[in-house]
Amino acid sequence: MNIEIIFRKVLDCAFEVHTQLGPGLLESAYEECLYYELMQSGLTVYKQKALPLVYKDIHLDAGYRVDLMVENKIIVEIKSVESLADIHMAQILTYLKLSGCKLGLLANFNVSHLKDGIKRVIM
Repeated sequence: MNIEIIFRKVLDCAFEVHTQLGPGLLESAYEECLYYELMQSGLTVYKQKALPLVYKDIHLDAGYRVDLMVENKIIVEIKSVESLADIHMAQILTYLKLSGCKLGLLANFNVSHLKDGIKRVIM
């Protein structure tokens, strides 16, 4: 499936979750609901997928986990914060680098209108 079609489905599911729940919940609640919506839409989704850190020839289990990986192509990082900060962008860029994925979605659900909390991230 084309990555842009997948990304559109991810966005549609995120908007559905935000419409149903609104702002103010924990990240884990949004993660579970978005995972459910993505699975219902027929996409292959991994939740809390571990990412190994490779330094030179050493594989380290540093405990990095992406919130959601969709179709092994898109990383979804979920936040529920007052506003996104530079560190959140750095985090998703690192996850994209470690995973080999080229496209990510940084979504802050703690906003009145989800469009104000969405960042498309391209590696």
